[in-house]
Amino acid sequence: MAEIKTKVTDASVEDFINGVKNETRRKDGFELLKMYKRVTGLAPKMWGPSMIGFGIYHYKSERSSQEGDWPLAAFSPRKQNLTLYVYPNNFPELLKDLGKHKTSKGCLYINKLDDIDTKILEKLITASFKWSKKEFA
Repeated sequence: MAEIKTKVTDASVEDFINGVKNETRRKDGFELLKMYKRVTGLAPKMWGPSMIGFGIYHYKSERSSQEGDWPLAAFSPRKQNLTLYVYPNNFPELLKDLGKHKTSKGCLYINKLDDIDTKILEKLITASFKWSKKEFA
């Protein structure tokens, strides 16, 4: 079994965001950092080279023998989009008025914060964080 690569590091969250080349993505990364800090009340940590996480829980997969640690809330200002790990399919009522976005099972993808309603986004992050704490912590 392969070892999990996404682990907490001592790298600086601010240095990582400052290193984002796209100016809009960098600015949005700092806005998301403020929002996640406000919602979680936790200090951010780098997870691997590109994910900013808040809190931690230990998981063990029932389908495989894989286990490890994962953040309760996380995001990444990736080159292609802002990726938020918020279990979006659990909160369809919030997604309908969010604005321009895409989803997968565990992620919300946004091109830029100007494309969405940030008040609804904060409600979604809050709901997902509370759900994650209840489900995993």
